[in-house]
Amino acid sequence: MEWIEAKVDFDAPTSVAAEELIADVFYRFGVKGVVVDDPTMEAPIGDDVIIEDEVRPTVNAVGGYFPAATFDQAQRQGFEKELKALSRQISMRHRIFYRSLNEEDWAESWKAFFWPDKVSATIVVKPTWRDYQPAGDEKVLEIDPGMAFGTGTHPTTALCIQLMEKHLQAGERLLDVGTGSGILMVAASLLGAAAVHGIDNDPVAVEVARRNLALNNLPADASRVWAGDRVASVTSRYDLVVANILAEVIIGLLPDIPGLLAPGGRFICSGILQSQQEDVTAEARKCGLDLVEALEREEWVALVFK
Repeated sequence: MEWIEAKVDFDAPTSVAAEELIADVFYRFGVKGVVVDDPTMEAPIGDDVIIEDEVRPTVNAVGGYFPAATFDQAQRQGFEKELKALSRQISMRHRIFYRSLNEEDWAESWKAFFWPDKVSATIVVKPTWRDYQPAGDEKVLEIDPGMAFGTGTHPTTALCIQLMEKHLQAGERLLDVGTGSGILMVAASLLGAAAVHGIDNDPVAVEVARRNLALNNLPADASRVWAGDRVASVTSRYDLVVANILAEVIIGLLPDIPGLLAPGGRFICSGILQSQQEDVTAEARKCGLDLVEALEREEWVALVFK
């Protein structure tokens, strides 16, 4: 299969907000996950790991991959038109670069900056193609995200896992809405959840998640992931529901959350810019959900409701 890589280099007053908005343009055109280049990237964990200058990003950029068979002239023009509109909206300068990749090149092109990353007090996210020896009480989460969103390196995912580590009790049941690569399901299992379920509207993500569940040896009778439109197909109740999506999607999801929670249940949501926190909190309040905790990193915030 042939792919078209589109990379958007940008210069904006606020790089984190620009990353999120550019990524949203990719998502609206069917891309399920993006690669973010950040010149300020920190060195990965491990004493023997060094990021060489020649592989360190030199500019901020967001990239995504389109199937060549469907990325025609009309789709390309629409994609570029939305980026131009975004540039005017947030005073951003940008350039777009395209290149063609075959399946093998695509599979390798995004892996260069993905290293083991300790995302919480105990959870280390390790790509399958890297080596890492855990220390102390560290729990290693193996991941191969493929075409699904969720490597653990993005602040929104790390914030979710940190809050799960604090609020998930051993033996509880968890539902991950928009599970992507299944990373939050695996993290929940490592943290002691008795059952982890996930739902995603993308069948490709569902297959990726299933592979990652098997990779981490999650018991088949305690883990399940399926394709569905948000939570319409969910009939069970859970002690903890998590959603690492976009703020506008979370707002649309909030009216359904109370019906998913068992007595005393909590809802963790991430993918929210700090500037969007009040909108999410206000809508949650209308739905009978009380804010328990807010955790911030860079310009992102993750929220816990009960």
